[in-house]
Amino acid sequence: MCVRAITEADIPAYYELSLKLDEETPFRLYEAGERPHDPDLFFRETTDFLKNPRSNIFLAEKDERLVGYLQATGRTARRICHVVSINIAILQAYTGQGLGGKLFGATEEWARQSGIKRLDLSVMVNNIPAQKLYQKLGFVREGIKRGSMFVNGEYIDEYYMCKWLED
Repeated sequence: MCVRAITEADIPAYYELSLKLDEETPFRLYEAGERPHDPDLFFRETTDFLKNPRSNIFLAEKDERLVGYLQATGRTARRICHVVSINIAILQAYTGQGLGGKLFGATEEWARQSGIKRLDLSVMVNNIPAQKLYQKLGFVREGIKRGSMFVNGEYIDEYYMCKWLED
């Protein structure tokens, strides 16, 4: 099991992983088949994303196959440049094996080196396993976003959660 920062050479496999994850779980932004099927656009968007020194993507690899990722999105405005927003996804067959903790560990190490102080995320209220992981890792619930997702004909609330990285 390996966790590492993405490289440009990984982007095609990262795209394929994203498509597979969209099919597997209702806890993602895109539904199956909704993500634009344009690998070139995905490549350009990902390389542009990685130009921001406050953003990064970490990949989880097992048996030389990408099985999960954590995307940390930062912004450059001085008032919020200490914050990154987290998006994490792991293939169902590989959940419960410690990959989430390893992805967060790599992200926190990078974040501390980059001067990041706060990690933000949101999680659907019905995604109990993810909530338990985030709480175990030190995230605290800060609020609720009512009806923020529409899944299978139902509006779903999300919890806002954060972790403050102490010096």
